[in-house]
Amino acid sequence: MVINCENLGMKSKNTHQSLSRRDFLKSSGAFGALTILPSYIALGNQSTSGLAPSEKVRLAIIGIGNQGNRDRKLLLASGLCDVVALCDIDMNAAHTHEARYVHRITGKPPVTKDGEMPPGQSQIQARAYTDFRKMFDDMAGDIDAVLIATPDHSHFAATMLAMSLGKHVFVEKPLAHTFGQCERLMDLAARSGVVTQMGNQGHSGPNYFQFKAWSEAGIIKDITRITAHMNIKRRWHGWGATASSYPSEPILGSIHWEQWHDVVAANRTFSSKLHPQEWRSWYEFGSGCLGDWAPHILDTCHRFLQLGLPERIVTLDRGGINPYDLIYPESSTIRFDFPERGPNLPACKVTWYDGLNNEPTLAAEYTEDSDYELLNNPGKELYSEELAFKGGHHGQPLQIVPRSKFLDMRASLPPFPQKNSNHYTNFLLACKGEEISRSPFSVSGTLTQVMTLGMLAQRFGGQIEFDRQNKCITNNPTAHTLLDPAPRKGWESYYKL
Repeated sequence: MVINCENLGMKSKNTHQSLSRRDFLKSSGAFGALTILPSYIALGNQSTSGLAPSEKVRLAIIGIGNQGNRDRKLLLASGLCDVVALCDIDMNAAHTHEARYVHRITGKPPVTKDGEMPPGQSQIQARAYTDFRKMFDDMAGDIDAVLIATPDHSHFAATMLAMSLGKHVFVEKPLAHTFGQCERLMDLAARSGVVTQMGNQGHSGPNYFQFKAWSEAGIIKDITRITAHMNIKRRWHGWGATASSYPSEPILGSIHWEQWHDVVAANRTFSSKLHPQEWRSWYEFGSGCLGDWAPHILDTCHRFLQLGLPERIVTLDRGGINPYDLIYPESSTIRFDFPERGPNLPACKVTWYDGLNNEPTLAAEYTEDSDYELLNNPGKELYSEELAFKGGHHGQPLQIVPRSKFLDMRASLPPFPQKNSNHYTNFLLACKGEEISRSPFSVSGTLTQVMTLGMLAQRFGGQIEFDRQNKCITNNPTAHTLLDPAPRKGWESYYKL
């Protein structure tokens, strides 16, 4: 079946449906309070916020447990920010305890012997919230930037609201849960002018600077094939293929479960198989292994090879499939076909492998000894007519294989910067106008859209034909609808900012 993209397709990010400030105020109340948007932003005007070099960034954190807490400590360790607000749907949980109570300073704050706060501390006592809308109602004028480290399905609304208020945003990967959400985030980021960063931390590591320098020097060129893989056991392995429904357990403690659902339309009962960490297993709330790890493995390939969006996604293999359409397969092999992008950017096939014992092998002509036959795991391999490269994940640099080829080229390989700000410092310096963020939504948004298309291939199998110009799936009506599913009632306004 051929789908009429004009009737069912995504809106272009240049044809967004605008929502007036008055209409938004009517529809976005939180607990009876209205989110008051400042007049200078007017839902789309460029951000006018600025910080003096001596000022610290006033940071709010939405999602303070687990990864959010790790991000919090690394942002504070830069010495460039103070945490002024904390928000989580369960402020009394064991996994949110450290982030919340490290800020409850009584008497004199702890200091090092030279009079400075130790890393990971804040001189500000942060105010606590369970609803980000109420936090912005109360504190919009006291916040410069926001870290959003909630589950995948709940990145979108908080990020949209923050940007509409002129706040800089650091959002954990994957940027959002659906193709359409990414489209809207890129659009509003461009209109608002705020600093944006996705949390694929390796995009500020050695591989970023190496890939950039080697591409510019013509070392990495004419790449026609890439393999990427993550073959470590995932949370749903062992039970995901047999789950027949969402489980149900009594809600413990003070969890705000309705708030946890955020924009997702379905109303699921509480379960430890969803919260606090198992949500990644489920199609409805998470992004599986691909959405979790591909932003750490394929980010530089996607950026510097200018891959953009694929024209076809082919499911080569799936194992441990959930027959009830609930949970990601236990293994999958997915191929993305990217067309030629210019005279020096030939068509490229990127094949993703996940699951135990489901990995590619290094092409025989590039192996020389046992050290170079082994792949990095998780990792990637890039092939051109003349060279092959083997790499790992996050910021791990590439190796030229086989080793004899690397030794022949070593003296002529271009250098790349070795001392650079990390991903967190880069974001905060960008907020202060001193650097440019390395993984802004204009870059990370399209990368995430590729992942969302791959997630649909994992779910439906077969082949997905994608119209890159009109941004629609042309051969699978159900998959096409899931590019941009309708939000939960009461959350529609965030899709119109």
